[in-house]
Amino acid sequence: MPAAAVAAASASARAAAPWGVPASATARRTVNPIRALVDGLALEPNPDKPVIALSIGDPTIFGNFGPPPEAVAAVRESLDSGRYNGYAPCAGYKEAREAVANYVSYPNAEVEFKDVVLCSGCSSALEMCITALCDPGQNLLVPRPGFALYRTLAESIGVHIRSYNLMPERGWEADLRHLEQQADARTAALLINNPSNPCGSVWRPQHLRDLLQLARRLRLPVIADEIYEHLVFPGERFVPMASLTSEVPILSCGGLTKRFMVPGWRMGWIVIHDPIGAFSDEIRKALNMLSQRTIGSNTIVQGALPAILENKHKTFFEDTSRTLQEHAALVFGLLSRIEGLRPVMPQGAMYMMVGLRLQDFPAIACELTFVERLMAEESVFLLPGQCFDFPGYVRLVLTAPPEQLREACERIAAFCLRHRQPQPATASAAADHVGLPFVQEPRAAAAGGYGNP
Repeated sequence: MPAAAVAAASASARAAAPWGVPASATARRTVNPIRALVDGLALEPNPDKPVIALSIGDPTIFGNFGPPPEAVAAVRESLDSGRYNGYAPCAGYKEAREAVANYVSYPNAEVEFKDVVLCSGCSSALEMCITALCDPGQNLLVPRPGFALYRTLAESIGVHIRSYNLMPERGWEADLRHLEQQADARTAALLINNPSNPCGSVWRPQHLRDLLQLARRLRLPVIADEIYEHLVFPGERFVPMASLTSEVPILSCGGLTKRFMVPGWRMGWIVIHDPIGAFSDEIRKALNMLSQRTIGSNTIVQGALPAILENKHKTFFEDTSRTLQEHAALVFGLLSRIEGLRPVMPQGAMYMMVGLRLQDFPAIACELTFVERLMAEESVFLLPGQCFDFPGYVRLVLTAPPEQLREACERIAAFCLRHRQPQPATASAAADHVGLPFVQEPRAAAAGGYGNP
């Protein structure tokens, strides 16, 4: 058959076949573990009880937390000025970048505007950092338990995740020996999240120094997810990683989202700390080139950044931290009384992890079943620990008003009382739950949509 006839026959066959357009490999690799797990759960609430969803990491969802009035006024002024309706340089307006540089500069970590890249929220900052440092086939070290989006962002571009353990019995500090065991010749970077989502932990300066020393020895650049910077309880102290080293290159990711209670404003940033010139110009150019994919971040908020960040908002920040600490103490106190639960008291952020002693609930196979049945019977929704690669736990959000937190804890207590059937202790049962924490008391003040993350 002549070639032209073969081509015509092939084209005719294609035209007659059903037309299916496949998704790209990148799209197929892009999976959010939270959505994947939650969408597979049977989450029908009890129709006789209003739903209390302690699952969503949006501090504005209950209406009791909002931004400082001065920040709202600054955005309104930026909008009304008419000066910020067009495109900005992809890395951000110079004035906005200077404002961030001044905001994040410390005596041992001075920052200039050229060290700042503005992004569409901290998630965009993380994506750009991972893409700038990691090639397909390489791996990225991330904490376990850890924010699910790290896996989503890495695996979507063919980067493998290697998780290092956090230790609940030690305030969720990293297991340094285990971390080192995860690193190999294909490891591109170490990601550190402090304060932590989902743990609410705030690491001691010495532990951060130990991590930096390990990163230096392994020659790994650090991606520091510090979106919860300064959102720590009274008596605790947040220490930026970059202020503790003159030997390790760090890409620090932050933004307005959590501390200023404005996740919808989508304003984040990357700060380049390069004390030894390891990043040179290559990583700076890479980040600026990657910022061109989104053609910059929210210009209205950029116009307001100098006014927002120059204002200290002292009373607002103190009130927010104190309120979250009170919420955490309330929940910790109530859950600590429930047989079969082991809450871990946070030191900051807006979350609490709670261990389940599953041998006390023989009809509940795992925390997924616990979450499903708690929703079905009591209309309280928590996120299962598997969302954060940490089975046997659940995470709850502390931003609900106190009356809702109390009601949720009372419902959880009733649920546990109905289902608890303590079993005789055995060696195997003890081994199964060796990772659960001891109940931790709060540190003394003087000590210095359902499935959204």
